[in-house]
Amino acid sequence: MSTSNQNVWIMGCGDIGRRVGRLYQNEGVKAIGWVRGEESLRLGLEQGLAMRKGDVDQGSFFPIFALDEALVYWFMPPPPKGETDDRLRRFLKGVDAAPKRVVLISTTGVYGDCGGRWIDESEPLKPVAARARRRVDAEETVQAWAARFGGETVILRVPGIYAPDRLPLERLKRSEPVLREEEAPWTNRIHADDLAMVCKRAMEAAPAGAIYNAVDGSPSSMTAYFNQVADYAGLPRPPQVSRAEAPAVMGAGMLSYLQESRRIRNDKLLTELGIRLQYPSLAAGLGMTGG
Repeated sequence: MSTSNQNVWIMGCGDIGRRVGRLYQNEGVKAIGWVRGEESLRLGLEQGLAMRKGDVDQGSFFPIFALDEALVYWFMPPPPKGETDDRLRRFLKGVDAAPKRVVLISTTGVYGDCGGRWIDESEPLKPVAARARRRVDAEETVQAWAARFGGETVILRVPGIYAPDRLPLERLKRSEPVLREEEAPWTNRIHADDLAMVCKRAMEAAPAGAIYNAVDGSPSSMTAYFNQVADYAGLPRPPQVSRAEAPAVMGAGMLSYLQESRRIRNDKLLTELGIRLQYPSLAAGLGMTGG
C-alpha cells in the first residue's frame, strides 16, 4: 500500500510516533501528529511534523472529512483505569468509516503468564493485569470497527520498548532491587527505532486483519536486562532479592510484572512482512559487543 498520496495520522504522537513521523519525513510524506500535551506538541513541531492538539477524552475530534481514507496509527494508551479502552471507542465512534486502515499498538501482556514458554501469535489471550485487559478491549474494538465499516486493521503486540535515550537509568541510580537471576521471569523487548520501522511496514504491507508480535526475538530474564543496562551505563548492577523478599522492597507495579513470564517468537513478523531488524538483541541495540 503506497502512502505517498495518503493522509497519514499519528494519534498519540509521542516518542514512537515521532520516530514513525521521521520515517515519513525522510520520504517527503506529510504525517500529522495528534497529541494532548504541550511538551509532545513542542517536540513534534521542533522535528518539523505537522502537529495538532486535542483531547479525545474530552471529545475533541477533527472533522471526519479530514480523516477520509486516512491511514491511522493509534498509539494512544488506554485510560489508566477500568476494563475498557474508552479513548479508542470514542475516537472510532466519532470518525465512523472515515479511516482506510488503522495500525494499533497493543501489548504482549495480553498473553498473560506463560510460565516462560516460547509462544507465538496463536497463543490464547489470557490477560491478568487490568492494563492488559484494556488492551484486549482495544484489539476487539478495532476489529469490530473493521467488520462494521470495511476498514482495515493491523495489530502489533509490543513488549518493553527501549533505546539509549529511554532506559531505566534513574531506577538503577536509586539501586532499586531486582529478583535473583534464578527466580526472575523472562521478558521481551524491541528497540524503539525497530518498532517505528515495523509500524510503517505494517501499514504498507500487512494483510488486513493481521496480528504480529513486534518483538526482537531475543528475550532475557528481567534481571539480566537490568544488569546489561547497568553495564552499558557504567552504573552498579542492582541488588538482588528473593521472590519471598520482593513484596517488602518493590512497588506494586514492578511486582505485577514479576508475575508473568514468557518468551515470544517473531517469526511471523520477520517472514510475512520481510522485516530485517536493525537491533535483533539488547546488546546490538546498546552498541555492546556480543550483539
